[in-house]
Parts: sequence; C-alpha cells; structure tokens
Amino acid sequence: MRKLGTIDLEMLYLAIKEKGSFNENNLENSELKRHGVGKILDTLASLKDRKFISLNSDGSFSITELAREILWSSNIPVWGRILRLLQIKSCNLNQIIEILGIPKEKIMSDVEELRKNQFILMSPQRQDDKLIKIYEILPEGIQEIDKTETEGFDKIKFVGLKPNGGILKIIDEIKKEVDNLQISQSQKDKILEKLLNLENKLEI
Repeated sequence: MRKLGTIDLEMLYLAIKEKGSFNENNLENSELKRHGVGKILDTLASLKDRKFISLNSDGSFSITELAREILWSSNIPVWGRILRLLQIKSCNLNQIIEILGIPKEKIMSDVEELRKNQFILMSPQRQDDKLIKIYEILPEGIQEIDKTETEGFDKIKFVGLKPNGGILKIIDEIKKEVDNLQISQSQKDKILEKLLNLENKLEI
C-alpha cells in the first residue's frame, strides 16, 4: 500500500470533505493548523511530489485519483479500506465511518468480520469519562492487506468463522440488559469494559 502518515491522511480527508479541493482558508479553519505552517507546507509538498494532490491555477489544491484509490475508491472492498485506514492510525467507530464515508451498517458488519478473523483488535479506552471502542490493526491484518498488493482483493477471502459465534450474541444481549439496569453510568461502564475484554479474549 502507498504509505500515508497521519497528517497526510488529515489533509487528504480535508479535500474529500471539501468536495475534492481545498484552499488556504480551508486549512486555516481546520484542525490542521495546530501542526504549524512549516509542517503544513512540508506535507503539501510531499503529497504533491507523490502525485496525491495537484496545484490549481487559483492556488488551491485538489486530491488526485491516485490518492482516492487508497481509501475512497469503490474498487476497494470496505474491509480493505478499513484495514488500510487502521494501518495509518487507530480509530474509533465514528472516525472510521466519517473518514471512509461509508454507511454505519456496512462499516459495523465488516469491522465485526475483521475482528472475528483476528485482523483487528478492539480495545475499550476511557475518553472524557466515556468508554470508547478503539480499533487497531493486528500483525495478521497488516499481512492480509499487504497481500492485496500482489494478489489483489478478489483472491483474498475471509477464513471461516470459528465456533463459539453464539457467545458473541449472548454478550450482546448482556450489554443490552446492562444498559437497562438502574445503576450509575460508572457501574455500567465497568461491567461493559469487562465484557469488551472478554470478547477480545475469545477465539472467535
């Protein structure tokens, strides 16, 4: 896969959000400005050298088809785009949905399939007193997405799901019951955190 850094990703995603092109004002109004002018200029130059963005006559920049092929091409299956994204940075579910621009239902289905096949790991983390599911790619996932460079995506098949799939359904039912319990949110989070850890330890 063509390697992207996290700032490269931010800038290309800015182009996607701005319907393909962005200018100095878009950069100034985005979170990219926290990196400083020097870093932004270096990233622009690097992306341009790799032909991921092109300079327009009015001074704005446009994302190229070459760059779209990395994460935003319909020619790449959803699971492939998820693995490519997580190879760049770990994300929560909302970030995956927003960056890839794919419906939540499809993302959730493929994320679960990738997790069951042990290509990605979901870890519960506390952010602003909330329990957030963070997804990161595992070595098996890196190996799988790297294989697509030579074998293509059509030849890559998910392995058959291992037994015990019914356990996940039971855990999901427990989660729903916990949500309905008349206890504090912190107590609910503690129980959910243990359930999430249990899911990750199951060989399913």
